[in-house]
Amino acid sequence: MPHNAVFKALADPTRRGILKMLNRGEMTAGDLAKGFDISAPSMSHHFNILKEADLVLARREGQQILYSLNTTVFQDLTAALLDMFGKAANQPRRKS
Repeated sequence: MPHNAVFKALADPTRRGILKMLNRGEMTAGDLAKGFDISAPSMSHHFNILKEADLVLARREGQQILYSLNTTVFQDLTAALLDMFGKAANQPRRKS
C-alpha cells in the first residue's frame, strides 16, 4: 500500500468528510455530493484521489456509482502507524 497516497488523500478536509459519510455504509456518488457545496468535477477529483489511495471501493450499478470504505487499507495503515509510533514510544526520550 502506498502510504504517501493515503496521507495525501487524508490531508484534505473534503476527502475526510467523504470517508466519514462512508463510515455509515455504501453510498452513491450523488448522495455523497449532496453533503458538499462543490462542483461535480471537484467531487470526481476527490473520488479519484480516494480510489488511487485505495481508501474507497467503487462499483457501478446501472447509471450510478456506489462507493464504500476499503477497510483493509485502514487496517494496514493502522498497523503501519502503530509500528512507526510504537517503536518511538518504547525508546527513551532525550532530555533537552
